[in-house]
Amino acid sequence: MLKRKVIIASSIIGILIIVLLAFSFLNKKSVPVSRIPVVKAMKVIVKDTDVYQDYVGQVEAVNDVQIKAKVSGNIVAKYIKGGDLVKAGQPLFQIDKRAYEAAVLQAKAQLAQAIANYENAKLDADRYKILAAQDAVPQQTSDTAASIAKQDYQIVEAMRANLKQAEDNLSDTLIVAPFSGKLGVGDDLSLGAFVTAGQTVLCTLSSPDPMYVLFSISENDYLNMIKNGVDPINSDVGKRIKLVLSDGTTYKYPGKITEINRGLTQNTGTLSIKALFPNPENILVPGMFAKVVLLEGHLKNAILVPQMAVQQILDKTFITIVDNNSKAQMVPVKMGPRIGSLWVVEDGLRPGDNVIVEGFQKAPTGTIVKVIEVTPESLGIK
Repeated sequence: MLKRKVIIASSIIGILIIVLLAFSFLNKKSVPVSRIPVVKAMKVIVKDTDVYQDYVGQVEAVNDVQIKAKVSGNIVAKYIKGGDLVKAGQPLFQIDKRAYEAAVLQAKAQLAQAIANYENAKLDADRYKILAAQDAVPQQTSDTAASIAKQDYQIVEAMRANLKQAEDNLSDTLIVAPFSGKLGVGDDLSLGAFVTAGQTVLCTLSSPDPMYVLFSISENDYLNMIKNGVDPINSDVGKRIKLVLSDGTTYKYPGKITEINRGLTQNTGTLSIKALFPNPENILVPGMFAKVVLLEGHLKNAILVPQMAVQQILDKTFITIVDNNSKAQMVPVKMGPRIGSLWVVEDGLRPGDNVIVEGFQKAPTGTIVKVIEVTPESLGIK
């Protein structure tokens, strides 16, 4: 009986040992084996770099005027419609000219009468001058006749001025385009409308080529340009500036800076600048927004990294590098301007540093990593 109990106890103990060994084996198998993280890294780029800044600009017409009549009257003819392209001197409107034609005829008659009066007075003055020299009439009579002739001459000149004004008024009844351009839509008057001289707007005309682009730069950007030897208006930088349209395409005609404001705008602290762009294809229209790309300076031996390698945590910026021991090290950096897909590092990195561009999330400081070397070309960076 005792022997039987011993055998049973031994069997139970054996089974327990087998179970414990099996559990231990399974538990070990479920624990993952620690692996070395794989990251992609590249050497920092060191090269001379032009620094550009982008500014939001708005397109303006070089000439943009509201056309008003110089004389009053009803519109009796209309030769254009909104949106038309017109040439300088092309007729736009005709104002009723009957009253102005009558004024010309009246002015001509008044001038003719004044000329006749002056000619008679001149003859009298010449005759009395001869008689006074012969003591046939008093000298005062001769002087009076000469004075009357001078007054009549001044009346002639006044009548000539009246006639010129009347003729100008008659001419001004035909409204013509002061320059070649494009008319506004919806702001032109209709037949029969009464216009008041110098007040009523007949239509709006804008010149299409060239076009201004107005933009503003900050005080710091302006000072940086001057420090870097870049004169916005007198250097080559200001003579070939780029324009990027709202759809992301680069406008194919370079522009040049033509005007810089005399001082900063008080409310914004910015400096207003005008650049002139050719517009032979009428792509640019007033009111359009575009991005002006302006060279701000040139950096010698700048250190650049892909923007995808930069980590921003709160108000600090970091980049993870791989040291000589294949360990990841997160280092604080000071960033400069962005250059396309790259970012200038002003402080924190040295030439030759290997920067992790992909996988730094799984490689905290001190982690041994396996590096796959990549190039800017393989990352699609130019």
